[in-house]
Amino acid sequence: MTTPATPTTSWEYAPAPESTKVEIKSQYGLFIDGTFREPRSGRSIATINPANEAHLSQISEADAADVNLAVVAARRALKSWRRAPALERAKYLYRIARRIQERARELAVLETMDNGKPIRESRDEDIPLAAAHFFHHAGWCDKLRWASPTADGSAPEPIGVCGQIIPWNFPLLMAAWKIAPALACGNTVVLKPAETTSLTALRLAEILQEVDLPPGVVNIITGAGETGRDLVAHDDVDKIAFTGSTDVGRAIASVTAGTKKRLTLELGGKSPNIIFADAAIDQAVEGVVSAIWVNQGQVCCAGSRLLVEESIADEVIEKLRLRMRSLRVGDPLDKNTDVGAINSRSQLERIEGYIRDGIAEGAQRHEVSNATLPAKGFWCNPCFFTGVQPAHKIAREEIFGPVLAVMTFRTPDEAVARANNTMYGLSAGIWTSRGSKAYEIARQIKAGVIWCNTFNQFDAAAPFGGYRESGFGREGGRSGLSAYLA
Repeated sequence: MTTPATPTTSWEYAPAPESTKVEIKSQYGLFIDGTFREPRSGRSIATINPANEAHLSQISEADAADVNLAVVAARRALKSWRRAPALERAKYLYRIARRIQERARELAVLETMDNGKPIRESRDEDIPLAAAHFFHHAGWCDKLRWASPTADGSAPEPIGVCGQIIPWNFPLLMAAWKIAPALACGNTVVLKPAETTSLTALRLAEILQEVDLPPGVVNIITGAGETGRDLVAHDDVDKIAFTGSTDVGRAIASVTAGTKKRLTLELGGKSPNIIFADAAIDQAVEGVVSAIWVNQGQVCCAGSRLLVEESIADEVIEKLRLRMRSLRVGDPLDKNTDVGAINSRSQLERIEGYIRDGIAEGAQRHEVSNATLPAKGFWCNPCFFTGVQPAHKIAREEIFGPVLAVMTFRTPDEAVARANNTMYGLSAGIWTSRGSKAYEIARQIKAGVIWCNTFNQFDAAAPFGGYRESGFGREGGRSGLSAYLA
């Protein structure tokens, strides 16, 4: 009896790229007082597609004079906006949400081209969640009187002019997280998006024009770090809301200390993802994939530390290795792609530095050995490390990339101790079939958001935020609204 020959060819998905027919202007101005205008500085920044390094557009770089114009416009619009009937404010938020839905495909393609994330994530998660935040906060506009009453029972007052600075990993979603609650509470906004991913924020400015939002209520100024520093230091800004790195968050806290500015910070993380022996292993492995390799690991709450009970460690590692082999890395506009491009060359170099550190410290790197990365663009093969010790840099510091550090534990107490052995406190994941264990472990973990038998699940009605070096304040739900009320 002869043995059948082993096939030599491998089956592969056919490419399924999303259409790129999205209008992108060659030059974008600053959105101030309801119109686009040229920057006083006369400077601009090139924005490129991280997947192929193709030039997309030039965005304006605002200087201190431009920032002042935006703040003056926001202050001028504040009086009428804060006194507008709550139902009128709600109507504007509903209109914005509906226009985001109507232009969802365009926004998803633009987000993927500008950021590098897979189109499936932009299309199915980021854009729908951005619309959901405007819908949710529209419903709060006429309920603030009862949700946060003042001593005399009247509606609470807004803080005033809010300076908001957002990162590059979820550009449009972060803009919605910041703008929607501020407007619902009657504040006006000056928003500064990240310099590498400003295009969807500027497209949102076009939507604000389409819905006839009163001039000055939302102003969007683009630029690099100096623009953000000018906004934080402006004397007529009443509140700063920042999402980004812990180092920048510390600098902002230092600048605002001793002033009357309100401050909320949503900063970095090194989140533990704990798998107990009684967990559904296959489900947990899928949760690990969602926790660390979504958005190329460029997520502040990414489950970048995997803690596995020792008795099942070999099984989990083998299943994780096999699952990693099925990840497709490549063109973010291909609907079959799981892992897209890193957002910038500097971020890629940072990730590669941590990978070298992990190898030098003696940890074992596991990656897809036969993966072929595109020749152009900023690409990093997803990987995980075993043999990691708590003192290793890859176990302590935020990498912000598709790199997972795997460690083991023997007892629940050891799992909690290792989970809390970090300066961060943003999120955590727990995988177990016993609800009582999940609640007991969650009670002991110092993190702002804890998921049980899932990971990276978000809802506009649920508060999100951290402790310790992960910042303070909450975004989303009733808790997030309180940060925008005096």
